Amino acid sequence: MVLSSPRPQPVSDTPDDASLWSALRQAGSQSARERLFTLHVDFARQIAAKHFRRGRAPDIELQDLRQLAYAGLLEAIDRFDPGQGAPFRGYAARRITGSILNGLAKSSEMREQISFRNRIKAERLRSLTAKGLDEVDAADALRALTELAVGLAIGFMLESPGLVAAPGEADPAPNAYESLAWRDQLRRLADEIARLPDRERIIVRGHYLEGVDFDSLGKLLQISKGRVSQVHRAALGRIRTRLSQDESFSLQR
Repeated sequence: MVLSSPRPQPVSDTPDDASLWSALRQAGSQSARERLFTLHVDFARQIAAKHFRRGRAPDIELQDLRQLAYAGLLEAIDRFDPGQGAPFRGYAARRITGSILNGLAKSSEMREQISFRNRIKAERLRSLTAKGLDEVDAADALRALTELAVGLAIGFMLESPGLVAAPGEADPAPNAYESLAWRDQLRRLADEIARLPDRERIIVRGHYLEGVDFDSLGKLLQISKGRVSQVHRAALGRIRTRLSQDESFSLQR
């Protein structure tokens, strides 16, 4: 005969709570606050473990959930009113759970943003290497690699906040000379974007300045994603050719 494990019972508040709440609320005792945290930290860990077992975010570690639970516990301690007569842990459970769920939502959103940026960069790289380095002979391999490196460097500059920064906006360059030189390079690059044919300009500005992926740009322009990739590559090639004719222009910051 197999006996089932007894259902775990809710953990009640501890006998020491009343005096600690009084010291915290009436005298603002930091030591009482710390003691309350110590008394209830295992309760917060139990809630974190429950969410971890549910596996709502498989790439989130238990320790991360515990940190979210601790934050919720501290918020509960700071907001709890013992004069209402309700047990603290019933109140804290909601705060701790809310902290965990909010943290998981933010983590999920961040993962989606990272995934989106990686997808954007992968599209860009595929566009610039559409011909494939394995399809060129040895004599052209170095030129192909150089063009790829320059294309990626131009892409880095296109993503610079300074390309669309307002006058007087803080500049991240390390010194005044580099700030002036870098802004001059960005201005020239912006001028070259403005000179692009309409479709190339829309794709370059949409992709780099607004973060729109190739698929969405294709739907906007009513062309295929593959065609967007071709136009993107042609636009960067056009910019690269024009800038290479300017001896004062450098891709190094």
